[in-house]
Amino acid sequence: MIIRGGAIGPPPFCFNGGSKRDMTSAPILDIRDIHKDYGSYQALKGVSLSVRQGEFIALVGPSGCGKTTLLKQIAGFEDATSGTISIDGRDMAGVPAAHRPTSMVFQKLALFPHMTVAENIGFPLKLRKVAQGEIAARVNEMLTLMQLKPIYLDRFPRALSGGEQQRVALARSMISSPKLLLLDEPLSALDVKLKKVLQSELKRLHRSVGVTFVHVTHDLEEAMMLADRICVMRAGHILQLGEPADIYYRPADAFVAGFIGETNLFPVEITSRAKGRVRYSAGSFDDASGELPEALVAEAAQGAALMNVRPELIRRIGPEDKVDCRVTARVTEVFTKGGTVQYRAHTSQGMDLAVEIQGTSRLPMEVGEEVHLGWNKKDIWVLPGGEP
Repeated sequence: MIIRGGAIGPPPFCFNGGSKRDMTSAPILDIRDIHKDYGSYQALKGVSLSVRQGEFIALVGPSGCGKTTLLKQIAGFEDATSGTISIDGRDMAGVPAAHRPTSMVFQKLALFPHMTVAENIGFPLKLRKVAQGEIAARVNEMLTLMQLKPIYLDRFPRALSGGEQQRVALARSMISSPKLLLLDEPLSALDVKLKKVLQSELKRLHRSVGVTFVHVTHDLEEAMMLADRICVMRAGHILQLGEPADIYYRPADAFVAGFIGETNLFPVEITSRAKGRVRYSAGSFDDASGELPEALVAEAAQGAALMNVRPELIRRIGPEDKVDCRVTARVTEVFTKGGTVQYRAHTSQGMDLAVEIQGTSRLPMEVGEEVHLGWNKKDIWVLPGGEP
């Protein structure tokens, strides 16, 4: 078992009350077979992705996987080696960044230090030679949307806090009414408490306006909290695209399972599939039946496979508790996380596993203690075997 851890139009501030996206509409962003080569190095290897109007997509993956490169292709900062990118039905081939209906918020906010807040926010409209009166009106709209105080308008960025600067950067990116807002890890440099506040602000902003967000982040919790769908990338490929719960509880392979949060992967051997049921054998835990509904087994899982069990789905059990699967282990480490407590344990079959439970004022398990652990099959997912 493994532990793995454009053109200016009307403002898009149409409050939708958090209504569900129209899943049948044509995609606002359509990426087809994008390759990007830097000499002999292939950063993107045939990436295809469709994003619906008003959707919030998070791109995640290890450093060097291609997520920021993909964002640059969408923005027009770099040209693809091959493939097509269409925005709102228009092919973006040859369209420079300044003429695309996109706006980007960078990790380093790139606010102009010699300009006031008002000048920074209104700068994209000034470049398009919009009348001063309209710029002032739109700046005030953005100030309200971003919950910034009017007294900030005449201040320079250096006089603002990190969170206030972030709001100014978002206001500047939104003032030109982009069809796509591209976010390149804009919250990564903030302290934990401020990051939580800004994550909530991003969620509110997305729920309130009709703009599509494409967000690159290394923070997996942030992706789970904010995104409608998560795109997991590795080595220039998309491994899985789905809603957060699907990515977390139904990962495509061992890499995705371990990358999106810590997990336990128990080796099993699939022996047969018939009439909607899957038979398997497991030597790493005690199993009541060795059988699962086919809905809990990935279609690609054949022969040697892995049973994915998240730490929070494993619990301590007594002799009378009824569970589908059980294992005996000895606690080797305890990590207190405040709201939760995580245990590491070593099983009698020689494997390590993680267990996470609700935090309490006293620890229900101690290092060195032998415990009986169990889980139910309705909570698991069997995925293809192989190294992550």
